[in-house]
Amino acid sequence: MLLSAVPPPGPRPAQELRLREEAARHRGLTPPRTHPLASITWLGPAASNPALAYRTTGDRAHLDESRRWIEAAVRLPHWGRAHMPDHDLDAGWLLHHLSLAYRWIGDELPDEVRALLRYKLLLQGRRMYEFAVASEGRWWSSSYWQNHNWICHAGLATAGYVLGKEEWTERAKDNLGTVLDLMPPDGSHAEGVVYWRYGVPFLAIHLDLLQEVEGIDWWGRGGFLSSTFRYRLHQTAPGFAFNVDHGDCHDRRSGHSAGLYYRLAAQYGIAEAQWMGDLASGELLWKEASESGVRPGILPEAYLEYLWYDPSVRPARPTETHAFFPDLGLLAARTSWDDDATLVSFKASPGGGHTAWETSAKHRAERGWETLNQGHHHPDSGSFVLVSQGEFLAVDEGYSNRKRAAHHNLLLVDGQGYADEDRYHVYEGIPHERQARQRDVLADAEGGWAHATAEIAAMYDPGLGVRRLDRTLVFTPSGRLVLLDLAEAEQEREWTFLLQTDRPTEPRPDGSRLIRSGAATALVRQFAPHDASVTCEVTEVEANPTSSTPELRLTRTLHTLRSTAPRSSDGLFLTAVSPEGAPAGEEVACLDGRGVSFAESGETVLLSPVALRIRTARVSAEGAAVLIREGAAPYVVRCTRLELDGRVLLDVAEPYTGKAG
Repeated sequence: MLLSAVPPPGPRPAQELRLREEAARHRGLTPPRTHPLASITWLGPAASNPALAYRTTGDRAHLDESRRWIEAAVRLPHWGRAHMPDHDLDAGWLLHHLSLAYRWIGDELPDEVRALLRYKLLLQGRRMYEFAVASEGRWWSSSYWQNHNWICHAGLATAGYVLGKEEWTERAKDNLGTVLDLMPPDGSHAEGVVYWRYGVPFLAIHLDLLQEVEGIDWWGRGGFLSSTFRYRLHQTAPGFAFNVDHGDCHDRRSGHSAGLYYRLAAQYGIAEAQWMGDLASGELLWKEASESGVRPGILPEAYLEYLWYDPSVRPARPTETHAFFPDLGLLAARTSWDDDATLVSFKASPGGGHTAWETSAKHRAERGWETLNQGHHHPDSGSFVLVSQGEFLAVDEGYSNRKRAAHHNLLLVDGQGYADEDRYHVYEGIPHERQARQRDVLADAEGGWAHATAEIAAMYDPGLGVRRLDRTLVFTPSGRLVLLDLAEAEQEREWTFLLQTDRPTEPRPDGSRLIRSGAATALVRQFAPHDASVTCEVTEVEANPTSSTPELRLTRTLHTLRSTAPRSSDGLFLTAVSPEGAPAGEEVACLDGRGVSFAESGETVLLSPVALRIRTARVSAEGAAVLIREGAAPYVVRCTRLELDGRVLLDVAEPYTGKAG
């Protein structure tokens, strides 16, 4: 599709209009005569979109426009200035787009322009290829789980196919095969949604080129591409405009790629991806374009939307409300897909996810290669994001250069976050055994419950002697949250619970705290410990999100609720969060375990994630959790026996998770 400029058959009036508008968008600008200090990735699509528009309309104004930007790009001695000229993202983007322009309109260009463009592509392709060979085992050349790897190799492949440079295409193809084999089959991406939308389209571009030129169909290889839309879908905030910002996220807007949605919809028949593509390229387009902090952004993808849109795929609005992605330890659950629904996203895994962590350790031991680049990964295992009523209530810090657990909804031990944090590559060089993970996962859309326990003790400095730090999160069918944090240390420690919000929380007479964000609210009530010291502080986070634009600075102000328990060797926090101003619940009297009930919604959460023994006036259970909603069957987690109101609903030899009775 890409090289031939021939899309799937059928009408595409919206995509044709998008292409024509994008082809003309830069007509009022003067191309740069010298390389700006900032990134020049945008110069590539400034040339390729009008080139495709000329191919489809025959309007020579588009040909002239493409030529303007081609001439500007090829006369720059280097592609990239502030960071790794000729060897990184600027060069990768321009190789891809200008190679397409050369294929699409090369015969229509004046001889001297065509010759100069070909020479420049050969020069830049050779520079990129030689760097990839020379740096193998270091940086993006072998960083298989990272967007720089995908973009630079896709750019090299595009140029190689257009210019007939087999050594370039073969090297890029070998890398692509490795990437597809090593990416997690659940479709998750540890760099977060923003880098998903920035990088994954280039994997699809490379697959498209490989199939078109060589007849090789790798779309099913490894499973990542066929599953990754589901990951992106469940990191979509209610209302669809915003994204959950785990990982490095410049903002909460930079998440959509209509072109990629269309390609995944066409390849795998994903009706929801087609629906999201229509939404992103229609109703959400200009808000995404204007408010996104990532450049070039969504508008330059017009060429992909035109070529990848398949009218035969019928769109359908998403319906699945719960999902778990085991590689990243990511649990996502929502009350519905309505704009005012409540969503939680909760994660815990090793740096980069389980597959990347284990495989990169083998590369290090067997080859001496560093293949896991951790620049966009955060010390956030055990943290969560909560969205409700169209607003973010419990928030993440987004992008940061000096990454710290204290910027997340986590716990501190003697005021300390994760070991070896407060740096950009927060997982670099740390011991292999320093891993977090999720256990006891329940993600039941039918019943509306979600449950997981994050084990994060290993992430703290061994000198602190933390033997256990387990966070259990429960999401109820009505959208309430219950958090149980259990901590153990070899000696007395000070344990601090953190909650990040966009505005300061407000104290209430009953001891709860009110979160406000726009018109949205939530009540936070901490039932234990009873003698915690509670403060609300300002936390400033600053970052430069791109080395290609050194002067760019992003700042975010968090308001951090800190609840610090007196020093002890055993710490316990029991917390409930109730969106929409609903009552914050009441603690359940338990002989064994801990519990919270919400009278208004008829929901009760009973937890015993370590002792696996729950005793109340109504319940006798041997298990990690009993989740009750009046009028519905109860759910259990890692349970062998459940007696409710005198009736035995479960009695099994092996631990069971799911609906009981």
